[in-house]
Amino acid sequence: MLDNAILAKAFRLMVTARCMADIYEANRQVCKYVHSTSKGHEALQIATGLQLMPCDFVSPYYRDDSLLLSLGFTPHQLMLQLLAKADDPFSGGRSYYAHASSNVADKPKIIHQSSATGMQAIPTTGIAQGVKHLEQYLPHLLQKGSNNENPVVVCSFGDYSITEGEVSEALQFAALKHLPVIYLVQDNEWGISTTAREGRAMNAFDFAMGYKGLERLKVDGSVFEYAYGAMNYAIDFVRRERKPILVHAKVPLLNHHTSGVRKEFYRSKEDLERHQAHDPYLKFKNYLLENGFVESHIGQMEKEVFEEVQQAFEKAKQAEDPAPLSVTLNVFAETPVKDERGTREPANSEKILMVDAGLHAIEELMQDDERCLLYGQDVGKRLGGVFRETATLADKFGMHRVFNTAIQEAYIIGSTAGMSAVGLRPIVEVQFGDYIYPGLNQLVCEIAKSNYLTNGKYPVSMVLRVPVGAYGGGGPYHSGCVESTLLSIKGIKVCYPSNAADMKGLMKAAYYDPNPVVILEHKGLYWSKVPGTEDAKTLEPAKDYILPLGKGNIILQADEEMVNNGESVCIITYGMGVYWAKAAAKYFKGNVEIIDLRTLYPMDEALVFSTVKKHGKCLVLTEEQQTNSFAEALAHRINHNCFTWLDAPVEAFGALDLPAVPININLEKAMLPTAEKVKERIEMLLNK
Repeated sequence: MLDNAILAKAFRLMVTARCMADIYEANRQVCKYVHSTSKGHEALQIATGLQLMPCDFVSPYYRDDSLLLSLGFTPHQLMLQLLAKADDPFSGGRSYYAHASSNVADKPKIIHQSSATGMQAIPTTGIAQGVKHLEQYLPHLLQKGSNNENPVVVCSFGDYSITEGEVSEALQFAALKHLPVIYLVQDNEWGISTTAREGRAMNAFDFAMGYKGLERLKVDGSVFEYAYGAMNYAIDFVRRERKPILVHAKVPLLNHHTSGVRKEFYRSKEDLERHQAHDPYLKFKNYLLENGFVESHIGQMEKEVFEEVQQAFEKAKQAEDPAPLSVTLNVFAETPVKDERGTREPANSEKILMVDAGLHAIEELMQDDERCLLYGQDVGKRLGGVFRETATLADKFGMHRVFNTAIQEAYIIGSTAGMSAVGLRPIVEVQFGDYIYPGLNQLVCEIAKSNYLTNGKYPVSMVLRVPVGAYGGGGPYHSGCVESTLLSIKGIKVCYPSNAADMKGLMKAAYYDPNPVVILEHKGLYWSKVPGTEDAKTLEPAKDYILPLGKGNIILQADEEMVNNGESVCIITYGMGVYWAKAAAKYFKGNVEIIDLRTLYPMDEALVFSTVKKHGKCLVLTEEQQTNSFAEALAHRINHNCFTWLDAPVEAFGALDLPAVPININLEKAMLPTAEKVKERIEMLLNK
C-alpha cells in the first residue's frame, strides 16, 4: 500500500480537480472560452505528476488540468488561463485552458502546447533527443535531479492521437535512437464523437508493438494505486535504462469533449453509465475508506477544498484582462544582431562559391559553439548533402553533431522546438522546397507559434535550410519556390541570399537570432553554373562577418541624370531574379536600379519605399508563379505606400501560373522569367 501522505495528497488533488470541473459547469456563461477538463482522467494524471522532478520535462495535452495541479500549479493559476486573463502564467490570455508552458525552476519544464492533436509528439521527442545529446556529449549543460537523477520526458495525449502520422515519426525516432521519453496515452475510447471501433484498427498498446525498442505497459488508469505503480515503473525504467516506453491507460470520459461539444450531443445513456461505473473519484474514495481513512475527515477535506476552489474562481473572475496593446508583444524574441559587422571583403580573401559560403559559415559556427548541431536527410558523413552543401562537416565534428535522419520532414522541423528548449542550437535541412509541405504542420502549429503563445518563454532557436529554384531540367518535384507559402506563416523569418557573401553573413545572423529562420537557397546559384550567375561567387567574408536580417542591398544604381529626367525604373527582386534583372539592365545603360531584398521577412521596407519614390516606376520580380504571390502582395504594399510618387502602377512579374515546373528544359524556360522577358517589362515601364 502507498504511504498515507501520498494518498492524502493525491486525493486532495483529485477533489480539487473535480471541484474545478463542477464550478466550470455551473458557471458556463462566465467560462465562455472553450475548455476541456480531466474528469475521469484524474487518477492517472495525478499519479504521473506527483512522481516528476524539476529536472524533467512534460508535455500535457488539453485535458490535463489534473496533471498540472499535481505538478504544483494552483487552481487560481489555471483559472487565469481558463478566463484568458492578463496574469495567465502560461500564455498571458492568448491560449486555451490547460495549454501550459512553464520554465520555472521548481517544476518540470513545459514547452509550448498546441491544440493540434498529436503534434506535441515530435517537439517532445525532440526534447528527449536533446537531453540524450547533452547527457552523452555536453553533460555540464544537463540539469539533473537533486540526487543526480537523470531527467525523463513525458508526452501525454489521447489514444486517438496515435492515428496521426506525425506521432509515428516520433515513435520511430525514439525507438531508433533509444530516447528517454514516456508516451502516456489516455484511452477513453472516444475521439470527439467517433468511437474506437469506428476510428482505429487497434489501440496504442497494440500499435506500439511494431516499434522495435519501444517498451510497452498497460494499466487501468481509473484506479489510483494501479496508475501510481505503473507510472513509478515507467519513470524509473526511463531514468535508469534511457529508453522509451509507451504507457497505455484505460480511463473513463466523464465530462464533455469540450465545453463546446457536450457529451449529450453524441453519447447514449448506456455509454455514459458505463463510463460512470469506472469513476476514479469514487474508486479512490472507497479505497481510502477501506484502508483506514475516516469518512468525516474525507468529507471535511471535500468541503475545505470546494471553498478554496470557489474562492480561487471568484478571484480569477476579478482579474484584469490583457491590455489590447499587448496583443503584438512576443511575436519574436529580441535578436542581438542588429547591425552589419565584421569584414565583408578581407584583403587576402579569395572568391568562393555560394554553396561553399554556407558550408564555411556552419563550420565556423560549429567551431565556436559546442551546442550547434546539423541534421536532415543525407547531410551526414557519406554524402554531405545532395548538393554537397555539408561535405566534410561530419568528418570534422563527428556524426553526433552532423547526422542523417529518415525521410521525416515533420520530425526534422518539429524536433527543433525540443532541441532548442534544452539549450541546443539546431541547423536542419529539408532536401528540396517541394518537400517542405509534410513539415508545415510542425512549422505552423508548433515552431511559429511557440514564442507568442508561451508569452515569450520559449522562442525556438533554429535555422532551416531549404534548397529551391529551377534550372537545367530539375523537374516538378525539385524546382519549386515556396516563399509565398512560408511568408504567410507569422512567427518565422525568411532569408533568400543571392550570392556567397550574403549567404555567409545571413547564415551567421540566422544562427544567432533566437527565432526560427528559414534560409531559401537557390540551387541554381550554388555553383554559378547557370549562365550569367558568375557574380554569385564573391570574395569570402571574414569569420566575424554578420549580415543582419532585414537589410536589403542596392545591386545596381541608375544614373542620377536619368533619375532626375524621369527616365529610370527600379526592380525589386531576390534570388535568381537578381541575375535576370542585371542581364536585362545591360540594355538600358543608367536607366535601371536593382534592389536585392536578401531577407523577405523582415523586409527592408525603408530601402524599397525610398527607392520606388525616387524612380516613380517599379517592377517586382520573382521566380514564383505570379498570381497571389509574395511579389504581387509586395507590389500592392508599394502602391499603397508610394502612391503619390508613382508615375505608373507597380508591376509584378513572375513565372506562369502552372502547378509545377516541367522537366523539359524548353518548357521550363517557357514557364520562368528570363532576362529577355524582363527586358520587355522594363521597356514597357520606361515608355509609360
